[in-house]
Amino acid sequence: MTQPIRTALFVPGSRPERFAKALASGADTVIVDFEDAVEEALKRQAREHLGAFLGEHPEARVRVRVNAPEHAEHEADLAFCKAHAGVIGVLLPKVESAAQSERAAVTGKPVWPIIESARGLLMLSAIAQVKGIERLSFGALDLALDLNLNMDSPAAQIILDQARYNVLVNSVGCGLEPPLDSVYPAISNTDGLFRATQHARDMGFGGALCIHPAQVDTIHRALAPDEQTLDWARRVVAADSGGAGAYQVDGQMVDAPVLLRAQRLLALAGS
Repeated sequence: MTQPIRTALFVPGSRPERFAKALASGADTVIVDFEDAVEEALKRQAREHLGAFLGEHPEARVRVRVNAPEHAEHEADLAFCKAHAGVIGVLLPKVESAAQSERAAVTGKPVWPIIESARGLLMLSAIAQVKGIERLSFGALDLALDLNLNMDSPAAQIILDQARYNVLVNSVGCGLEPPLDSVYPAISNTDGLFRATQHARDMGFGGALCIHPAQVDTIHRALAPDEQTLDWARRVVAADSGGAGAYQVDGQMVDAPVLLRAQRLLALAGS
């Protein structure tokens, strides 16, 4: 089983002094952002900053959110990702077609499409089937804007949960890694982030994108199984004989799907 990714922390490509701090934050992976967090005049400089950092820290491993497919810097961003071994993945924002995903996959790095529009949702099945796609995510703020939602209303959350459903079904149906939830923009609202993360977890998501190091621990806590659940998972795995048949734990039948769930819970807890 691959190591679960619960947190993917964004750091602006225009703030090189934050790169090392982000990598030391405890996040499962770091995303250097060339897109929304970087003003237009600094797009090329962001690539230069990351190139210099990776040259000075050859052990560093990051992902990059490139500029959107229609942006003037998109091709240069992809070329940068392809050329640097320290870049281990590409986040493709505002993706709306399989062809855009295929172009990003030419980098040879795993691609994470971010669905941020109605058209992206309509094309999600084709996008998810592109070779080189590793996992999906979505951008709630951009999607809400495109769909004309009142972001703070219960009605908007119903629509966004339908987007989560589509992302989840396409992830599972195409054999991708568990999807990541959208960023939670209220950095100081720890309780809200905790509840939102548990909501995404209960909908089958593996974790979340995050925009501040302070969010990392909250997301990890929200995703962590409680001790009673972990004890059950340990006993299920311990009772497995390696055979194909079912067995019992606590008077309940354990078959392959139950065993797999127990293994996933232990992997999530790092056990």
